[in-house]
Amino acid sequence: MSDNPYIKLREFLDQFPIGFPKTSTGIEIEILKRLFTEEEAKIAILLTPIPDKASRIARRAKMDKKEMERKLESMSKRGLIFRIRRDGKTLYNTAPFMIGLYEYSVKKIDKELAKLFKEYYDIAFMDELAASNVPGFKVLPVEELIETNTVLYPYHKLKESIKNARKISVTECVCRKESRLLGEGCNYPIETCLSFGIAAEYYIENGIGREISAEEAIKIIEEADKAGLVHAGANSKHLSNICNCCPCCCASMKGITKKGLDKHRFLNAMFESIIDQELCSGCGNCVDRCPVNAIILEDLAIVNRDLCLGCGLCASVCPEEAITLHLRKDGEEPFNRILELGKAVYEGKRKSSS
Repeated sequence: MSDNPYIKLREFLDQFPIGFPKTSTGIEIEILKRLFTEEEAKIAILLTPIPDKASRIARRAKMDKKEMERKLESMSKRGLIFRIRRDGKTLYNTAPFMIGLYEYSVKKIDKELAKLFKEYYDIAFMDELAASNVPGFKVLPVEELIETNTVLYPYHKLKESIKNARKISVTECVCRKESRLLGEGCNYPIETCLSFGIAAEYYIENGIGREISAEEAIKIIEEADKAGLVHAGANSKHLSNICNCCPCCCASMKGITKKGLDKHRFLNAMFESIIDQELCSGCGNCVDRCPVNAIILEDLAIVNRDLCLGCGLCASVCPEEAITLHLRKDGEEPFNRILELGKAVYEGKRKSSS
């Protein structure tokens, strides 16, 4: 086993459901060197996914408690580990590469780091995201586009879930920011990345996101919808985040639109677009609007349900209101908790590699 702290950290991060695989170029080590000092890399591998007290982490490191508290607080404020404050106590847990180190870099990413991230994605990380065949995100359309008589569970209701959130933050989309830094960006809105609850508290306190109201968050969702962005959150029933994804920059969407991989490797499409052929005028608005080219025009519009994300972007531009969203009869429910999602991703990777 290597004594190099960055190699040890790479191996540690690779144990997560969505890991941090080794490459022949060593680009992943260069990323870690940009983010962590050697001492911080040694500390990071002492943490676990379960939030823990600084005193317990200090004992594992055989280090002074106060000194460990100082270092953990510094690391958490720089987006290297996660932090939770509850009932006067501060707990720390490890942050995976995604969702974690990558997203927490949104305020410090520069052209050099953006180049490293892109190279790593192209060489190894896109394959890692797709490896389990378990979608890490679910697609959430706005409720107004869903067929009126559909019985919806709370996790289907995007705007209602936002209204019930305890704390909300917004920051820039790190995927689009990375692309813009490299001169490959799009013109979609960029301050669209929403976090909720403890994740929002972390973003706000660290200064990597600003606190907003539910009304502001819903307005961001509506504006993102008008712009043509896909609303996607972690594939669990609990609302922790909403990414508003473009087909050109989003880490998951690029696997579909640029690599031609099956959508199920990245996104859980709970809904599908149904076109009323009697109402359809064949205008073609929906064809131009679809982010994954799931609609073709043969006199009238036809949806390829195997490609359809159920995002509703087509329905929102149909002048005849001929398109509505229906729950897929063969659809998959999100996982009850993030932990269950992680276990499924881990098992999916293990099966695919055996």
